[in-house]
Amino acid sequence: MQTRVNFYKVAPDAYNALMELSKFIATTSLDPIHQELIKIRASQINGCAFCINMHTAEARKHGETEQRIYLLSAWREADVFTDAEKALLAFTEEVTLISNHVSDDTYANAAKYFDEQYLSAVLMMIIIINSWNRMAIATGLRVA
Repeated sequence: MQTRVNFYKVAPDAYNALMELSKFIATTSLDPIHQELIKIRASQINGCAFCINMHTAEARKHGETEQRIYLLSAWREADVFTDAEKALLAFTEEVTLISNHVSDDTYANAAKYFDEQYLSAVLMMIIIINSWNRMAIATGLRVA
């Protein structure tokens, strides 16, 4: 597949608005490892090879282990993730697969570990990476 459109060149204002939203996360207390777990898991669900490649490299830079990266797609069966991280990943999956809705149980479990401020940053991170995934996939962005 060829790249279909260079969104940055065709719609730079829209691209830059999404980039500014991405920069917002840096102003929050959202842990860098949590950010990358969210980005990788949502990208796995969405099938965005470009983003999986980018964010696994970023996760490594932040100290994430190879084992946890490899086990992320099967996090429920892996004891290498904390209960808080598992709550974060469940929330990520339900927001990413939003047509199934976010269950009260999943939200309550995440709220058990994270305050409203942190959970708001988590939600924004999930929304942002899903937007980037959709842009990359729809425009045919590829891993070189």
